[in-house]
Amino acid sequence: MVDWDSPQELIKDSSVFLKFMHALAGLYFWEWVTSLDFEWSFITGKKRFHYPAVFYFLNRYCLLFTMVGIMIALDTTTEINCQSLYTFNQIMGQAASGLASVNLSIRTMALWSHARYIVILIIVLILGHWSLILQGVLVKASWIDGQGCVVTGSNNTILAATFIYSMCFDLIILLLSMYKLVIGVKGGRSQLMTLLFKDGLVYFIIAFLSNLLATVFIMLNLNAIMSVIFNVPAAIFSTIVACRAVRRLTNFSHRGPEVFSSGTGHSFRVANPAATANTIGIAPSAHRGTIKHKSELSNGVHVQMQTFTVADEDHLSDYNSEGDGQKTNVADPEMGDAEISAEFKRPPY
Repeated sequence: MVDWDSPQELIKDSSVFLKFMHALAGLYFWEWVTSLDFEWSFITGKKRFHYPAVFYFLNRYCLLFTMVGIMIALDTTTEINCQSLYTFNQIMGQAASGLASVNLSIRTMALWSHARYIVILIIVLILGHWSLILQGVLVKASWIDGQGCVVTGSNNTILAATFIYSMCFDLIILLLSMYKLVIGVKGGRSQLMTLLFKDGLVYFIIAFLSNLLATVFIMLNLNAIMSVIFNVPAAIFSTIVACRAVRRLTNFSHRGPEVFSSGTGHSFRVANPAATANTIGIAPSAHRGTIKHKSELSNGVHVQMQTFTVADEDHLSDYNSEGDGQKTNVADPEMGDAEISAEFKRPPY
């Protein structure tokens, strides 16, 4: 039987903790550097800034500062105030986990067209989550000559409650999203709906498993180091997946003509812009329109289709930072060259 509190075991666990944190830091720094083009697109004006981007950037940089703080705590050879540094790391790291959930919550509110009862429910859940995140000092650390900053204790009750709440919160967000994307859909799903479904499911699985692993080790309470060793991976994995989901949705574009059925008819979406001469005419109605080819087809079949859109389908446009209301030229293998308003580029939810 391993004596987890023996000096030899604590030294071994400290060595494992040191190497594990460096590996995780390398992973996150690589993720951060390889996705800097997204930030650059805002700086250069290629994408317009919308309020969901605030939570995206806070999420990324809270975790970045956390990892820098952890590297300082582990690698410094000069005596420092370890408690202050670990308190900073703990608050910023848990804030990153909370912001990851917020990023997915914003998508869910948009899917529900910002229905008041859904928005109120999610805001209450967010406030409950942050009331646990901001509980105060949950990890204790001190300077030990020859070892540096060493974790000496933790408030396991609050830490476990925070991770359990995160798992329940993410489950509720997933169920709300799945209802709107699966159960509440009549007919086939669009490419955008499929993207939202996959991203939400992947986020939940990864965040749930990482939070569960952290909770298990907190509840086991083997020693001060082992109780917190999986807290950082939980924050890193949930942040990476949440930020990637935001970038995928912002950069989303269809890869070709899309036809899917709905409760009232057929919907037609066109993508992959190309320089063209002919156009598709769209009726000005906010809810229904007729797509017609303006030129007469000498050979082949003249296609006329009915389509519709929901007036509030542009709620997710907060994530799309490209210019609105522009017209894009498109090419269709069946209907010839065409032009369609950007309003109709996104499928209804």
